[in-house]
Amino acid sequence: MLDVRSGEAVRHIPQQRDRRATWSIARLRGEGTQARRAWRSKYVRRLYGVDALAAVVAGAVGQLVEVGPVGKSWSTELSPAWAILVLPVLWLVAMVTARAYEERFLWVGSEEFRRVFFAAAMLLATLGTLSWAFRVEVARGFVIVALPLAAALTLGHRLAQRELLHRRRARGEFQQTAIVVGHRGGVADLHDQLQRQTKHGYRVIGCCVPQRKDDPVATFHGLPVLGSLDDVVDVVEQYEVDTVAVLPSPELDGAALRRLGWDLEKTEAELLLAPAVTEVAGPRVRIRPVAGLPLMHLERPEFKGHRRFLKNAFDRTAAFFGILLISPVLIGLAVAVKLSSRGPVFYKHERIGRGGETFHVWKFRSMVPDADKIVDQLFEQSNEGNDVQFKMKRDPRVTPIGAFMRRYSLDELPQLFNVLGGTMSLVGPRPHVTREVEQYGYDMARRLLVKPGITGLWQVSGRSDLSWDESVRIDVRYVENWTLTFDLMILWKTFGAVLRGSGAY
Repeated sequence: MLDVRSGEAVRHIPQQRDRRATWSIARLRGEGTQARRAWRSKYVRRLYGVDALAAVVAGAVGQLVEVGPVGKSWSTELSPAWAILVLPVLWLVAMVTARAYEERFLWVGSEEFRRVFFAAAMLLATLGTLSWAFRVEVARGFVIVALPLAAALTLGHRLAQRELLHRRRARGEFQQTAIVVGHRGGVADLHDQLQRQTKHGYRVIGCCVPQRKDDPVATFHGLPVLGSLDDVVDVVEQYEVDTVAVLPSPELDGAALRRLGWDLEKTEAELLLAPAVTEVAGPRVRIRPVAGLPLMHLERPEFKGHRRFLKNAFDRTAAFFGILLISPVLIGLAVAVKLSSRGPVFYKHERIGRGGETFHVWKFRSMVPDADKIVDQLFEQSNEGNDVQFKMKRDPRVTPIGAFMRRYSLDELPQLFNVLGGTMSLVGPRPHVTREVEQYGYDMARRLLVKPGITGLWQVSGRSDLSWDESVRIDVRYVENWTLTFDLMILWKTFGAVLRGSGAY
């Protein structure tokens, strides 16, 4: 293997290597950290421009909508173009103050969207305070229409741009190179995780692991072993690595990590420290000084309290209005089920909910009557799901109208009544039957701490194509890290997953 810049032999990598291990390094020829990060500034500039355009549109709509201002107001003192000209400036100032353009908050996670909400609330509060302090009436159309619309348009275009970025990253674009440093077991797990989550844009080109001088290893887990734990800085400089992900290991204690951080300051590489605790999202992790040391605190997951009350209120309100909105669809599907085959319109089945309590989930019947009586026989002969859950891509029990409904998850719509009744949530782990719950391990039992949901991470991450271990990881991740913003993101992604119909059978 040759150095991608100088052409000199790399002492850590023997000449004999399989093609999979050398492919990612070969693609680095002619690239550099600055070139790989050039797209970031363009992305941020585009956010500035489209955010300002969203505010212009919102200001124009706010002037067109008559909300009925009473008394003296800015809109009557100044020309109608005032909001169109001033709102973009105020909106960008609020967004900058809320730090909504910092790269560390963009591209993944919900922090970017929380900061947009914070900017809107801060701007509204500032205008209200100034209006009260100086006794100036603010036009109601500006407050009631323009500001919420600016926030909504900003959120919409940022979601669209993020989705486009994730798709391009899945195709191998906008990637940053990374090496994983640590012991072999942790390296393999983190590499698998980064490969599954292509939206984060990390392309792992190799690893640094403890090596014995009498038994050097050329590759591990499909990755080139670029050096030992002592060679990290040399490897970064040699390959112009963008990111170094360090896993917990006895060799890299506090002093060694501090020296590594100092040495990496001379390069352009970012240093990431992977905690020993997995599946814990950023909102629950806080770095707090204790006795002069920056210690990582893990906040307790919230299973009760005001946030849970807000989630329940949102679920039931959204379910109520959702039923009213799609009532013609519900009636049409009910008629189609009744006319297409004999049997009841609805299928009621016992599932296990929060706290292990049983409840009945409602669905449109998509199978022939008494289909559940032969599920054990089919599980042994024709199961195409995972080791615990039964699934068949071409289940003979499914009716023609049932196949259509299952492909687009229309048979799940009656579960809105479960949400309205309080036994389910809009977003959460899918409800399992007793036979599946009896096979839960310790990790999977965590899912019983929350209400099951109509949709969830399972719905937007592959659905029935997932293995049982992947389903466990996804469900635990949701239970440990749920927020109302996270729920809204899952609901948004559910529409795309349903339209694609991937993993639905």
